[in-house]
Amino acid sequence: MTAALSRPRFITLRSIMALILREMASTYGRSPGGYLWAVLEPLAAIAIMAFGFSLMIHKPSLGSNFMLFYATGFLPIHIYGELSTKVMNTLRYSRMLLAYPRVLWIDAILARVALHLLTGIVVLILVIGGIIVLTTARADIDPIPIAQGVGMVALIGAGIGTLNCYLTGRFEFWGRIWAVASRPIFFASGVFFLLDNVTEPLRSWLWWNPLIHGVGLVRAGFYPTYDATYASLGYGYSFGLIALVLGLILLRANHDRIL
Repeated sequence: MTAALSRPRFITLRSIMALILREMASTYGRSPGGYLWAVLEPLAAIAIMAFGFSLMIHKPSLGSNFMLFYATGFLPIHIYGELSTKVMNTLRYSRMLLAYPRVLWIDAILARVALHLLTGIVVLILVIGGIIVLTTARADIDPIPIAQGVGMVALIGAGIGTLNCYLTGRFEFWGRIWAVASRPIFFASGVFFLLDNVTEPLRSWLWWNPLIHGVGLVRAGFYPTYDATYASLGYGYSFGLIALVLGLILLRANHDRIL
């Protein structure tokens, strides 16, 4: 990190932009439709969830539109998942480019965080905007809790991804352990339910999942009658920041061993 700070700023920005363009070409440029799939894939998942649950229950826990309810839960977790997975595999993905002295490991991480965070935000805007325009969904949007919730899940995703980038690089078995351990996260983060409706002691246990705080804040921004009083900015942001700082410290000391 010290080396990155000592370089001219334009070199750092140029490296990051080059890595972003490479990522865009390799991730979205090789498949027909390109960026269109970044929107269609989460939209299809939301539509399937909405259709399936509409057959079993009369109405969602908030409002009357199933697609809007599941979109406000699924898309924040989608942002977290994309960031954590992409950042975790950063050094492995960019290993060849990191052989050049002007391209540093921190550039690769910043490039992936910037690209996939911006992509996630655009997807969220397009999908939820499309649901509101094309269906009967109604929303009184408050951008402040939405931004707080998206920022929280993004920081947690970047933090977990950075920490796992070190762990998977140093310990080959960790990737398999994490793949199993992370599977319940999607179901325990409030995508299908509201934490307010969960009974004790499960509610207290689920509260410790920081992602459920971010999802609650995002939903509060779309549903004016929902306060998400359980959501803690301090806890959610602290969790993500601690994971990020710890991951950066470990990578700074050990990135050469991983590469």
